[in-house]
Amino acid sequence: MAAGTATPPAHRPLLGCIADDFTGATDLANMLVRSGMRTVQSIGIPGPELAAGLNADVIVIALKSRTTPAAEAVAESLAALAWLRERGCEQIFFKYCSTFDSTPAGNIGQVSEALLGALHGDFTIACPAFPENGRTIFRGHLFVQDVPLNESGMQNHPLTPMTDANLVRVLQSQTAMKVGLLRYDTLAQGADAVRARIAALRADGVGMAIADALSDADLITLGEACADLPLLTGGSGLALGLPENFRRAGKLARNDAADVAELPAVSGAEAVLAGSASVATNGQVAAWREAGRPALRIDPLALAAGDPVVAQALAFARDAGETVLIYATSSPEEVRAVQAQLGVERAGTLVEQALGEIAVGLREAGVRRFVVAGGETSGAVVQALDVRMLQIGAQIDPGVPATVSSGGAHTLALALKSGNFGGRDFFAKALTQLARG
Repeated sequence: MAAGTATPPAHRPLLGCIADDFTGATDLANMLVRSGMRTVQSIGIPGPELAAGLNADVIVIALKSRTTPAAEAVAESLAALAWLRERGCEQIFFKYCSTFDSTPAGNIGQVSEALLGALHGDFTIACPAFPENGRTIFRGHLFVQDVPLNESGMQNHPLTPMTDANLVRVLQSQTAMKVGLLRYDTLAQGADAVRARIAALRADGVGMAIADALSDADLITLGEACADLPLLTGGSGLALGLPENFRRAGKLARNDAADVAELPAVSGAEAVLAGSASVATNGQVAAWREAGRPALRIDPLALAAGDPVVAQALAFARDAGETVLIYATSSPEEVRAVQAQLGVERAGTLVEQALGEIAVGLREAGVRRFVVAGGETSGAVVQALDVRMLQIGAQIDPGVPATVSSGGAHTLALALKSGNFGGRDFFAKALTQLARG
């Protein structure tokens, strides 16, 4: 090991994970905890003071690289990979969203290609399927519930609009490697058939293959068939099949998921922050307001004009006398109108920065439990709050666990939700679970 690096933990982690946003990281960590793997999540690459105390089966490093320039995303991901390999991780998982979120320029293909090269591998799969949350892949096309990706609302995403459901085509536009397809009918024949098909794809020069998956059983088959691949890429659903691989090899005990997910209780006030413009988050904001609970919408145009929006939001929270929702969530039409005036990047940055500043102000006012909706929003909030490490607890809704921060000046309970995840009552459900610990 190079001089000056942290000493590896006594318990060598089995799986090292790199996530391209913070809610995606907690989504993956949630899946692994449910499977009995002791999991910790780091916000960015851990410093020496945090690395020395890690003792887990899985380490998930959360980056904010989904929408950054491709070269920057690749550099950050390779740095995370180097850190995980220093700790002896046996397999690497690159996690992205179950809706394959990416900009026209990347970054899923570029990061996957770079990680594969650094691991001296020649093949990996790409499978964002998450059937429990309605994401399935058939003949290489991604469906959200019963509609193709490009008809699901994701075509209106303000940062990563997805206008093509054909993932083979989307991924091929992001990598110089040949992209193939691992079809559903091969998966139906079991792990041996999948391994044989992978061998055939390799022989044909394919370096990445979109993998169909219609059910959890398909994901478990994929996990078993890909046990020997140095790199896997996909959504959290693909992790379903990985713990059993380590158990078959005698490297992982059959831990009780409830024990693995136990978190300390966190006392203090609570608040909800929402920045996502997704269909699901719009419904959750509507449900909160329909229940008559206090809510304040922040206006990006007012932020751009220099109005004291943050101070007004903090005053609103102080005077409400109960848990508040502060949100920038709006309809696709409203988002487009704001972007037309401010530009896509500036509009998003203004909202994220404001919600981060509001989170800090709420923390200083005694808030210790936060529910945050939206991947970019969650990233901005945890960075503003200087959260470095998360303990992963029990699931609130599919893809969203309760978490508790560690290693910082304040212990905080957080539910970090991808914009598209959670039922209509998610905010109230999450607050209840965070209060229980």
